[in-house]
Amino acid sequence: MFGLNEYRGKHASSLPWAVSSTASSHYRSRHVRQNRRKRRVLFLVLCVLLVLLVYPFLEARFLQIDRASLTSEHLPGDIGHLRVAFLSDVHYGFHFSDAQVNALVSSLNDLKPDVVIFGGDIGDSPDDAIAFYRKLPSIHARYAMLGVLGEADHGETDLERSMVTDAMRDAGIVPLVNEAVPVRIGTSVIYVAGLDDVLLGKPDLTSLAARVSAEDYVIFVSHNPSVIPESQRAVDRDGRLSWFDLALFGHTHGGQMRVFSPFLNIAGDVDDRYTRGWLVENRSVLLISNGVGTSVLPARLLCPPQLHCIDISLP
Repeated sequence: MFGLNEYRGKHASSLPWAVSSTASSHYRSRHVRQNRRKRRVLFLVLCVLLVLLVYPFLEARFLQIDRASLTSEHLPGDIGHLRVAFLSDVHYGFHFSDAQVNALVSSLNDLKPDVVIFGGDIGDSPDDAIAFYRKLPSIHARYAMLGVLGEADHGETDLERSMVTDAMRDAGIVPLVNEAVPVRIGTSVIYVAGLDDVLLGKPDLTSLAARVSAEDYVIFVSHNPSVIPESQRAVDRDGRLSWFDLALFGHTHGGQMRVFSPFLNIAGDVDDRYTRGWLVENRSVLLISNGVGTSVLPARLLCPPQLHCIDISLP
């Protein structure tokens, strides 16, 4: 006769102890749930990495129209309303195509601006800036187009600068190099005062401010916002402060990639207070634009490219 342990039947467990089928099923189920959880976490991590890698390059191409409404008692009464379009830091070149230029101008014309102002760094280099202005499609500004130079399109010699300013004039844009230009609107005049580039030019705030009166409506334009404190200490022809009503700046790209902006170091010469956005200081309105194009990397993060539409009216 066989002993108890000598024959268990061909379907008996090979383990020396009995295993509950319920416990085994519970173990397998828990193992499956853990694997599913790990796969979900891995999938989410991969999605986040994909967004961080791809999204900034997409955001850089989504132009945002930043609309603002301002009032000023210095605006001449017979003007009533003035629409200013402002764009800066296009950085036309390797990372900004002709198709993007056409789309930019189309968006600009859709605004139906009275005055268009260019804030500098239009090209990646003087040659790129010249090419941009020569290829620039027709812009429908009602009264005037004006612009300043930035360090990228200024050039290091007087010859390079004059070639860029000549290209601007050929495109119908008035170059502003330490000049305050009157813009006639009906029977009245406003002034657009533009400063030479801070890094490569010869900016002269003292003489620029002295060209206007605090009673005039003045738009001050400088590519680099690092001049803001000095500009607020300058005085008009009558020795009075607050010589401008609205000031427009570029250069910083708004940080371009906010999380990683310290590593890009796009505008390390500018105080953090003047990195981006709208401010009011000493009764003047300041705008530091995100700009249109990019520098270093053709990418943006939480800092979309901007074209500004500014409507100004009497209080």
